Amino acid sequence: MNQLFRRKRYSESEHPSGLLRVLGVWDIVFFGIAAIIGAGSFSSLGEAVFRGGPGVIVLYIICGFACGFTALCYAEFASRIPTAGSAYTYAYASFGELIAWVIGWALIMEYSFGNIYVAFSWSDYFTSFMERIGIHIPDYLTCSYTEAKKAFFGGSTNQELINAWKTAPLLGNLKVILDVPALVINGLITWLCYVGVRESKNFNNLFVLLKLFIILLVIVVGVAYVNTGNWFPVSTVTGEPSFMPNGFSGVMSAVSGVFFAYIGFDALSVLSEETKNPQKNLPRGMIISLVLCTVIYIMLTLVLTGLVDYRKFDGVGDPLAFIFEKSNTNIPWMEFVVSLGAIIAITTVLLVFQMGQPRIWYAMSRDGLMPKKFMEIHPKNNTPSFATIITGVVVGIPILFTDKSFILDFTSIGTIFAFVLVCGGVLMLPSKEKRKGRFHLPYINARYIFPLLFLGGVAFFYFWQPTFFHNLMDWNDATEGEFRISIFFFLLINLVLCGLAFAKKLSLIPLIGLSSCLYLLTGMSHNNWFWFALWFGIGLIIYFSYGYRHSQLNKRQHGDAE
Repeated sequence: MNQLFRRKRYSESEHPSGLLRVLGVWDIVFFGIAAIIGAGSFSSLGEAVFRGGPGVIVLYIICGFACGFTALCYAEFASRIPTAGSAYTYAYASFGELIAWVIGWALIMEYSFGNIYVAFSWSDYFTSFMERIGIHIPDYLTCSYTEAKKAFFGGSTNQELINAWKTAPLLGNLKVILDVPALVINGLITWLCYVGVRESKNFNNLFVLLKLFIILLVIVVGVAYVNTGNWFPVSTVTGEPSFMPNGFSGVMSAVSGVFFAYIGFDALSVLSEETKNPQKNLPRGMIISLVLCTVIYIMLTLVLTGLVDYRKFDGVGDPLAFIFEKSNTNIPWMEFVVSLGAIIAITTVLLVFQMGQPRIWYAMSRDGLMPKKFMEIHPKNNTPSFATIITGVVVGIPILFTDKSFILDFTSIGTIFAFVLVCGGVLMLPSKEKRKGRFHLPYINARYIFPLLFLGGVAFFYFWQPTFFHNLMDWNDATEGEFRISIFFFLLINLVLCGLAFAKKLSLIPLIGLSSCLYLLTGMSHNNWFWFALWFGIGLIIYFSYGYRHSQLNKRQHGDAE
């Protein structure tokens, strides 16, 4: 059993990778903005607003709070272990090999499957933009087969998807329906990542500046049209004006869409071996980008929900352009600019995620958990060439048959789970010697503070949402039953954490990060957990059939290391 949890010790001098250190702190900030502000704000924000109403801003604050503490934990790990691999590498050092594999497998899900959703979003905006300039792409070439079939037989009101199913040509008995723009952009981004990180950096920084300008323009122009009455629509629960018209459970049901807007920041940690002075620049860049993006999301959500009634966002895939349509504020030039800006924004997200995935495979291959081919570095471009090509294939093939809503939930639950283990891993790290110029996570004794914060938070929510707590044990409720079960177990786990904080004098910052991420998991349905468990079941089969036997630690222990 101990062999499954053998830990790896990392030193700064081991395993020279050949990757170029060309990224400074503001390059990291720009990559962070590129990853965080993209599909989450330009696409999934519409679904989140529809589910949670104006109150979804509370969920953005909760997610930003959780990610802020998690970013500090990532920064602590990055300051200790300046090698490629993100949470995978960190888990290897703190939890051991088996958990490291689980995290690596989760990150494969996050980056690869996440990019499938992002590619779909890019395609939606690209198709919409082309329509606005008079170029029509057939509907059956702008969506996946699964989406069109589900819409046609499921009674959807989405006319584009229904039309795609009706007009698609036949190849034998099979309808030819595929998302060509999504496939094309995936191929182009894969090529860019293959060419080299220096070219990717310059391309990314230019696009981020354009993206920020457009988002700030949306906020500035939109503020003048805000109707504050839209922030307090009639509640479907109480019948009274409410900031949360669908109740707090309605807000939490939007957790996948909201959290998807934040998952990009952890992709930055895979760039350690291409960052100058990573112990200092990487933590600083991660934290700066997260703070900036959280503020932008809050402002953006307030503008959207102030301009248009939240119920109008049902099924809207381009919310930032939608608010300027003729039926809403009727500002055609802004509708055009935002459509173009979304294409730019989502392109940068694709770039960062597509850079992240090969470097996870690179790190796992270097440790022997994946075939050696994945750590192959291109002699001219200095990039993990084979892993980059495989990433393009892994993202491209599912584009043909996957469903956007499934991918969104699937990606979010895996990422939050990885965040939970990162925060837990920091709690297990021994104290380190402070060195000038490096990030150091401040130690705050949680013995009394965490129990007081947790119990105080529970008391606050009790007085804020007393009805929910009175019915906490009513698990048969059709609309809130699953959420109540999740909250019940969340409360139990946190009571255990309170006891551990008191007995072990745990550090407060990672403990709050752990508790916050556990709370975000309460918004996931049992269906999410089923597919999540199935994915990890497949991962464990691969680990025990290949990774366990070929692990570098296993070879060292048996005396036959190369």
